[in-house]
Amino acid sequence: MKYVRMALEVESPEELGYGSIRYNLSESSISDRRLGEFEVALEGLTLLYGAHRGDPALRALIAAQSGWSAIGAGDVLTTTGAAGALFIVASALLRPDSHLVVVRPNYATNIETPRAIGCAISYLDLDFDTQFRLDLGAVEAALRPTTAYISLTCPHNPTGRMLPWEDLERLGRIAARHGCRVLVDETYRDLAYAEPYPCAAGIGEQFISVSSVSKAYGIPGVRLGWLITRDRALQTLFLAAKEQIGICGSVVDEALALAALRERDGWLEKSRRRNREHLETVRDWVAAESRIEWVPPQGGVVCFPRLKVAPGFSTERFYRELLERHGTYVGPGHWFERPDLYMRIGFAWPTRAELRHGLAGISAALDAQQPR
Repeated sequence: MKYVRMALEVESPEELGYGSIRYNLSESSISDRRLGEFEVALEGLTLLYGAHRGDPALRALIAAQSGWSAIGAGDVLTTTGAAGALFIVASALLRPDSHLVVVRPNYATNIETPRAIGCAISYLDLDFDTQFRLDLGAVEAALRPTTAYISLTCPHNPTGRMLPWEDLERLGRIAARHGCRVLVDETYRDLAYAEPYPCAAGIGEQFISVSSVSKAYGIPGVRLGWLITRDRALQTLFLAAKEQIGICGSVVDEALALAALRERDGWLEKSRRRNREHLETVRDWVAAESRIEWVPPQGGVVCFPRLKVAPGFSTERFYRELLERHGTYVGPGHWFERPDLYMRIGFAWPTRAELRHGLAGISAALDAQQPR
């Protein structure tokens, strides 16, 4: 495999240094939480090799929260974050002679790991002017006899758009006809604005669902994710990959994830109120800022607005001044293989006051180059 560092990671706040950012609008999660917020006693935890498939109680709880009675603990494999799950899926299912269909923009790992493997990739690029809708006819037209799976995110990263449920079901029928899988990165599933979708893996055995506790629960330092598939042969394959990568997960991370998921309903109700308030702050700013246009998100805590600026506008200067003069950091479009006229704004990680200051910083940085 030929690894290349992803721009999203090279330019991440943790690499840049949080001390150089006053208003961090680049984070794609809710605000980070502290260990003391959780009712968990770690003193008596034995630091042994854990169950290879993951702690049974944790897997049973993930299954119970999937939205399907047909999904059980045996369909769940815990992983080192969602990133670990995505790596397992790609390394287990793709070879250099395989083909992959990727909906783009997408989380960078969903693209870069297959590139490192060297397989053929067809990109289905979502268009701002069509509200980032996925054309299922284009998906089917892109499939080949060697297609291993179709890769997408729902809620979508970075736009926050939702694929209609009936389209997910239709994707399953398309995949079944062509003998391939559908990988649904559901990292933002629990950040729905209303009742979240059931896990896509419940639709049929051709689906693989991936998620983690990082985004919705504010604990990315707990490296705990999972993948769900009802295909038992596929589960065995993924378990083999996990065992060869790291044998098992961290029993500490699994204990903390279990504590977080046990308070899921109460936490999400509280979190959704705050997230909606922050989204309204962004909505009000976009309505008042004539140089910004967007497709409003339908889920998650990110959006992907576009600058409306004159030819010759320097995005390089804009982003530099945005950080250096206004202390504001966002995710530029090239993080997602899009022009830098786009930016990902994460609206739930900062406080509401910080969010307002950061949005004002974007307007001020625009003022520096373009008169109203």
